[in-house]
Amino acid sequence: MESEPTAELIRAQLRRLRLKAELSQEEFGKLVHFSGSQVSAVELGQRPLDRFFLKRADEVLGTGGLLTSLLKLAERDGQPSWFRPWLEAERQAQQLRTYQPTLVPGLLQTENYARAMIRTDDMISDDEVERRLAVRLDRQSILFSADHPKYVAVIEESVLRRAGEGFQGLMVEQIAHLIECGGRPHIHIHVVPTEVAVHVGLVGPFALARGNDGGWVGHLENQLGGVVVDNDEDVAILLSRWESVRSEAFSRQQSTELMKEVMTSWS
Repeated sequence: MESEPTAELIRAQLRRLRLKAELSQEEFGKLVHFSGSQVSAVELGQRPLDRFFLKRADEVLGTGGLLTSLLKLAERDGQPSWFRPWLEAERQAQQLRTYQPTLVPGLLQTENYARAMIRTDDMISDDEVERRLAVRLDRQSILFSADHPKYVAVIEESVLRRAGEGFQGLMVEQIAHLIECGGRPHIHIHVVPTEVAVHVGLVGPFALARGNDGGWVGHLENQLGGVVVDNDEDVAILLSRWESVRSEAFSRQQSTELMKEVMTSWS
């Protein structure tokens, strides 16, 4: 659900800009491929804000992307309270480190892989799936911005090889994306081979972010959400475990060769 104050601002700006352009709801609807009644429902808050609708509205009204930018803010503000501190740490980080034993890390997921992962929760609607997907893909922009952080990800080889019937094509696309991302100077992807049967990272996924002040914060995920770790002693433990996990993984080049080998096996 969008953050209500920001969503209300979007609806108010939409109405203001439409009236400034001297367009009725019916006239505006034709331009954005919606009915007049649908435009009315959006402006009154009776219909959820739609990314495609707002993108078309920005184009028709010449806003320079104002409405879709506000929607991104609303989606961020609408995140669960436990996740917001980590999103802020992630956006401001100079360095990011993440270890994932079971999944491709969210910042490296393709659209199709991310959608498939989100859809595994059968308690959420299709609209909510797409909303969460949009937020996840928006988060990835930090890796490709002008002031991007250095990002190091460690994953298990089993993550690459998990592909049931009908899933192989999706994994080929996903691994190709990992290889492309890992070719960028500031993105390092390392794979822990299956020969390493036991190590401390298998206890669970975690991430670390280093801010402008040089301090680190951590993030732990669980089935019900996650928690930000900023206690010095706990952060020190996570940094130590990171070094242990990273030492078990292949080099960047070895990891890339392994990913190519796995991708070929799924092709």
